[in-house]
Order: sequence, then C-alpha cells, then structure tokens
Amino acid sequence: MDAFYASVEQRDNPELRGRPLAVGGARERGVVAAASYEARQFGVRSAMPATTARRLCPELLFVPPRFEVYKSVSRQIHAIFADYTELIEPLSLDEAYLDVTQNRPNIPSATRIAEEIRARILAQTQLTASAGISYNKFLAKLASDYRKPNGQFVIRPHEGLAFVEQLAVGQFHGIGRVTAARMEQLGIRTGWDLRQQSEAFLRQHFGKAGSHYFAIARAQDHRPVVADRVRKSIGAETTFPRDLTTLPDLTEHLQPCLEKVWAHCERTGLRGRTVTLKVKYADFQQITRSRSFPTPLADTATVTRISHELLAALLPLPKGVRLLGVSLSGLETEADMVGRQLGLGL
Repeated sequence: MDAFYASVEQRDNPELRGRPLAVGGARERGVVAAASYEARQFGVRSAMPATTARRLCPELLFVPPRFEVYKSVSRQIHAIFADYTELIEPLSLDEAYLDVTQNRPNIPSATRIAEEIRARILAQTQLTASAGISYNKFLAKLASDYRKPNGQFVIRPHEGLAFVEQLAVGQFHGIGRVTAARMEQLGIRTGWDLRQQSEAFLRQHFGKAGSHYFAIARAQDHRPVVADRVRKSIGAETTFPRDLTTLPDLTEHLQPCLEKVWAHCERTGLRGRTVTLKVKYADFQQITRSRSFPTPLADTATVTRISHELLAALLPLPKGVRLLGVSLSGLETEADMVGRQLGLGL
C-alpha cells in the first residue's frame, strides 16, 4: 500500500488531502509512524523524531494513529488477495508476498493479476497500492518500490541479473545503512561489486548473512512464500515525555509494556523462551539486553522479574533513557509445549 496510514487518514478527512501529513505523536518526544507523500518531499520519514520532522517541514500536520481502522482496511485487502491465491505471506498490515504460480482464476499472467488486485483495492478502499512482479521474493520486493506510488513493475527472468548489478547496495532489501556503510569500506558499492566477492569473503565479514548476500547479488532467492507465517516475537515499547534516570522510574514505566506483552500471550496462547529489553538513551543510542531459557516462560511474574534484572544490570546509567521496550521471542504455543512434554514422557 502507498503511504498506508497517512493515506487512510487523508481518505477519511478531506481537509488533510494534498497536505504534508505525519501519523504519530506530535509532542516533543513523539515519533513519525508514517508520512504522506507530500511530507516525504521535505525529507520526512517514518521512525523520525517529531522535532526533526517539524524542522524539515514547519507546516507538517500530525494526526494520532488509528490502528483499529488500519487493521480493518488490511482485512479488506487480504480478502481480495484470497480470491487469487491461498499462498499469502503477510509482512505487515500493508504489505504481503503472493505466490500466483497456481492461482484460483487460472489467469496465466502475474502482471494481469497484479493489475486486477490493485484495481479492486482502489474500488473497495479508495486507496492505491503498488506491486512488484518477479520470479523470486527478493526481486519482487525491489520491483514493488520501483513505480511507487500507484504503479507496478516487472522483472523478468532474463532481466534479474542486470537489474541487480546496477543498484547501489543500500537499495537492496535487507541491507540497512550500517551494513551498506561496512560494504562501502570494503569497496562494495553496487550489486556488480557485490557479485565479484566470494561467498567465503562475504561470510568472513558478514557472518551467515554473507551467504544470503552472495545469492541476491546473483538475483537468486529460493525462499518460498509461506502462508500463515509463525510470528517470531511479541513486543511493546514506549517513548517518555522526559528522560528517566532512576531504577524505580524505569521499572514503573516499563510495566505497561510488560502488561501489553503478557496480554497478547494470554490472548494467543503463545509463550516465549527469550526476554529482550530495549533501551534508547537520550542521545538516541540504542542497546538491547536478552536472556534465554531452555523452556518457555510460564507466567507474567517471571517475565517481569527477568526484565527488571536486565534493567538493574544497566546501572549506573550513563545517561537518561528516552525509550524502553520489552519483547518475547522463541515463541511456542501451549499445544507445542504439551506435545513436547508428552513426547519426552514417552
């Protein structure tokens, strides 16, 4: 979807149309969750501090997010997808991979399917979507950004290698700014440069990810589209109106995050083996601290105790804290745990 949250707000409020808009917190410590295309022209981006966004665009309008509305629209969109294929791998509320190799209407052209889906989304939601069409997930994702907004782009099998080699490595999906900077130091600036490196060299400098970089530099990606993908983690975080500097303050303000995470666990029956604490300091330096266990944690008291211990281990604080978050990963369902226990009993 194109600027999804912001586009929903502009759809529902005509006064916001054509104006630079940010969805998120307008207060001093707020963060941009999404930006309209009008705001992006000024350099406003998601995850940007509200103060920075306002400095770039003094006329920027902020509106609070309405996640229930976004979820409702997302369900409409996924219902359209399901008319074409059952192989739908959601990435977020507004993005998904679809495998239409075999499709329900028996349409022989993936390009035509994408056109139909986009037209139906527009008709039903009054929102625009962009699509990337290709023979693997990596290239389809790259192609989806190539004609935004409200467009689509195809990378055919004989075009994949040439398309990849002319891109800057920072444009590769999955290569962030830090990794791109490390590649730059190694003289790797483009897809062509990346393809000149051996797999052993890339693994030496980038660990297991080196094998993935070796493959995508050759336009190869054998990952299937996985429907009903298992969630990897449950988390919550909050940014504070003032920097926190004491342990009592930190533990008190972490509590709503812990309650939100455990409420999700209770609602879904999921339990996790790893607790991760996220801390962002006043200067935006971010750290994480984790602790893992051989079996999933059974109750909120245990998760709370471990989170507090991870917090306490950071003392004395080098500087104030502007954000705290907690997440559970290594997730299992209660059925998984019972099945494993029965297996062990046998």
